[in-house]
This record gives sequence, structure tokens and C-alpha cells, in this order.
Amino acid sequence: MFKIQTLDKIDPEGLSLFPSGNYQIAGETTNPDSIVLRSFKMHDMELPKSLKAVARAGAGVNNIPLDKCTEKGIVVFNTPGANANGVKELLIAGLMLSSRDITESIIWAKTLIGKGDQVPALIEKGKKNFAGQEIKGKTLAVIGLGAIGVLIANAAQALGMKVVGYDPYMSVQHALKLSRSVTWVEGIQPLLSQADFVTLNIPLTADTKGYINKEKFGMMKDDVRILNFARGGLVNITDLKEAIASGRVAKYLTDFPDEEILKMEKVIAIPHLGASTKESETNCAIMAVNQVKEYLENGNIKNSVNFPAAEMEMHNEARILIANKNVPNMVSQISTVLAAEGINIENMLNKKRDNIAYNIIDVDKPKINETIKEKLLSIDGIFMVRIIQAK
Repeated sequence: MFKIQTLDKIDPEGLSLFPSGNYQIAGETTNPDSIVLRSFKMHDMELPKSLKAVARAGAGVNNIPLDKCTEKGIVVFNTPGANANGVKELLIAGLMLSSRDITESIIWAKTLIGKGDQVPALIEKGKKNFAGQEIKGKTLAVIGLGAIGVLIANAAQALGMKVVGYDPYMSVQHALKLSRSVTWVEGIQPLLSQADFVTLNIPLTADTKGYINKEKFGMMKDDVRILNFARGGLVNITDLKEAIASGRVAKYLTDFPDEEILKMEKVIAIPHLGASTKESETNCAIMAVNQVKEYLENGNIKNSVNFPAAEMEMHNEARILIANKNVPNMVSQISTVLAAEGINIENMLNKKRDNIAYNIIDVDKPKINETIKEKLLSIDGIFMVRIIQAK
């Protein structure tokens, strides 16, 4: 029986994929095998020794202590692309909001309450203060061509915009989905210099914090409109204020406002609605649950943010999973220990990511004595061992 702890409200359609006979799901439980969450902040949480996996029903994992999880051999999953359409649709709305002064005009129209029969004439007189521009024919610069970036690039192109994209780490998978009408550029300067609109679709990391700063604002044209539906920390707020005051930035839209942002003019602050659709929540929950099930039951890893991707069909009734430091001579030491116990390796997969190696080993014995786990853990560099075997 696997124990699943939910730290947030998770869509029931996703949770229903955990078979009731093999899984126990609760908001509070002791010794959970896995945690499934959305926005709950885990950084001050003591991680149980039983914990094998954490699944974030969403893309960002800033609320999860990745380094601590990695040290303890806990695989952390996210759900890239599951909420992409919801974010794309909000970004399209953002393009319209930023170009047509829609929010300001709605707020102004409400001030006419009580004017009675004068309202139609006042509307006609006041609408000139909210004249905007159309997006057709304008240039959208897309920074980050992942799941969301590709969707917004294709949608904007279909709306008649000229779209240019930049992503030095673009995957083949996403490249194949990108419209041929989207122009890919190799540098950030040629991208920003031609943009009427800029959308950020990159993760927030130590390297990308404050990515849009004074230097990048200097590469842009006047009256540019910036859409940040990725993470708030991607834009240097002090530099943004200067760019707005100088007229370089006409509008800044963000789905991640704080109090400082809320006080600023020329800013449209949306309360983190990007993935707040029924469809996105369901899709994220389904993906998160399926990834946890596959790891707990078979040891396969897909969409982990701290472990290498590793998937191998299970041929035998017993499987050993090992995580170790990515250093020489580890596989031979593992093989030596198994051979000494009379265990023959039938099939093996070894995958690496940064300083971590992950091994899936199918062996010829249907039952493995649990003491083998301690012998493997005694090898310097191995920090996680799991055994999956027939009941």
C-alpha cells in the first residue's frame, strides 16, 4: 500500500487514477511515499524518511526544496505543458489588454454611474481618451520557446502578428511544433530591437532573476509592451520603473504582482490566473498522478526537475533502483555487490543528469533479500536504493 499526501486541493479526476486498493490518499498522513501539491510551500517542512517522490501539479517548483530532496534521493516531478493552453489563452487576452486600454476604459465607464441619460453622450465624448492600437502587423518577441512559448507564438502568428522567437535551449520536440512563419533569431539584441510586444516564457532561476533589466530595456524600442506570465522575479522592478517613466515601456502586464507592482502606473496586474482553469487543473493533476504511479510502481522517471529521465520496460519480477553521485567506477561496484549475492543483472539502464546518476536494474531473482539495500548503500556515493519486487 502506497501512501499519498496531498498538501493542496488536487483535482479529483487526477487523484481517482490512484487505485484504491493499492493507494491511500490523505491531506495528513504519517510516512507518506509521495506528496502531491500545487502551491504549498515545502521549504520549512521536515521531509519524512519514507518520502520517495514529490509531484507538483504545475510547472514552477519554487515552493519545493529541490536541493534537500535531491540529497535525500527524493525525485521531484512537475507537469510541463499540462497548463500551457490556459496560460496561452490568458496571454492572448494580455495582448489585447495591453494594446487597447481596455481595463482603464472599463474603470472609467464605471465612474459614470449616476449620470442617467447623460451616459451615452459622455461615453462618446470620453472614448477618445482610450484609443489604442491593433495587434495585427505588430511584432511579438517570444523569449522561451517551450510548451507555452510555442503555443503563443503560433497563436499570435495566426492573428496576423509578425512573430520572432529566441531560445538557445529549444528542444527538437518543441521546434517541430513551431509554425514555419515564426522567425527564430540567435541573439537577444536582434530580438528585442524589433519588438512591439515582448512575452517572457522562461523559468525563474538564479541565472534568469532580473533577466529583463536596464541593459535589455536599452535594446527595445519606445512604447514597447511587456507581458510576464512566467514569474515575477524575471523583471528588475527598479529598472522597469525607469523604463516606464522614460516612455520606453508603454505597458507592463504580469500574472505575478506584489504590492510594489500594484502601486505602479502603466501596469496591468492579474492575480495569477494563468493556470486557473478547470481544464488546466485537471490536466496537471492527471499528469502528476501518472508520473508518481509510474515511479512508485516501476521506478521510471519522466518530467523530473532534479533526476534524469529514465524509462525501461519491466521484464522481470524484481527491479533495483539506485541513485548515486555521477563519478567513475560506480556501475562496476554495484555489479560486484550484486554478483557476490548471486544476483544476475538481466537488463540495466544508467542515466545521468549533472552530478546525479540513476540506475534501473532488472535482476533474475523474483525475491531479493532487503539486506542487499544496506550493502549497496554502503558503497561510497550511493544515496538512494529502492527494491521493487513481486508481492
